[in-house]
Amino acid sequence: MKYSGIGGQAVIEGVMMKNLEKYAVAVRKPDGEIDVQVKNTKPLFANEKLRKIPIVRGVVSFLDSLVTGMETLEHSASFFEDEEKDSDKKPKTEAEKKKAERKEKATMAGTLILSLIFALGLFFFLPYGLSLLLYKFTDNYMIIAAAEGVLRFVIFLLYVWLISYMEDIKRTYMYHGAEHKCINCIEAGRPLDIANVRISSRFHKRCGTSFLLFVVIISIVCFMFIRVDNRLYQLLLRLVLIPVIAGISYEFIRFAGRGDNIFVKIVSAPGMWLQRLTTKEPTDDMIEVGIASVEAVFDWRKYLKDEYNLVVPVVNNMKKEPKKDSEDIIS
Repeated sequence: MKYSGIGGQAVIEGVMMKNLEKYAVAVRKPDGEIDVQVKNTKPLFANEKLRKIPIVRGVVSFLDSLVTGMETLEHSASFFEDEEKDSDKKPKTEAEKKKAERKEKATMAGTLILSLIFALGLFFFLPYGLSLLLYKFTDNYMIIAAAEGVLRFVIFLLYVWLISYMEDIKRTYMYHGAEHKCINCIEAGRPLDIANVRISSRFHKRCGTSFLLFVVIISIVCFMFIRVDNRLYQLLLRLVLIPVIAGISYEFIRFAGRGDNIFVKIVSAPGMWLQRLTTKEPTDDMIEVGIASVEAVFDWRKYLKDEYNLVVPVVNNMKKEPKKDSEDIIS
């Protein structure tokens, strides 16, 4: 396995793939056609120095991923909205179009904020509140902090497991598997086609699931060293440490993604096990969507030639152009 530099995520009935300064979203539309759009990434922090500082670059990358992830999810969801946007209801004037765009951005920002509040409440404040009940039985701070961490881990696992029973989430997990299998196919030195992708692993060391698991595990260690008696300060310190924990987790994922020794395999093992819940085996039509997303942003033939000295001829040059719907879309 050789590092390719590409990564992505599953979206609604599709796959997003990111490579350097651009990303592609491929979605299987209700009519069965694959819609592929390619856009430039718009980093929240353009300062390149920040992206080279350990831990800090993890925080920056995490925030960028949140924004890009929300944008791609909203784009994929737009294909499956109720058919209430008839032609007579669509904005006609420039002013109406700008108003609709502002409303869409406000909705996305609101959704992102609510999602963060929900995540903080469920995975940080709820375990903390439950752990306080242990003061009735012991005043040993280390035991209570360790119990908080265990509760956080259990809540995280239960959440991932329970949502896997939702039909839409099941399909998203299948597209998640397609994303991983496409990347693994390339990084293993195999030509990117349905047959090769099908036999590739659906587990990957650089997965966001592994990142979240690192966040949970590292938070257990960090919070055990918050030794203040005031409970308000305890909560505030937990909030302050979240970016630090995310940055450290990113460094672990980054290290794991670029190596393949025994230590990396041990460190990556828990995340790979957890991916048994968050990824499912995709169908061939889902794999086809993943391939379309990769090919829109990554020259995998050149990669195989450079890294594996493998020449793969182009069988079919009849390639559909990505749809252009804004100025920052690249052909």
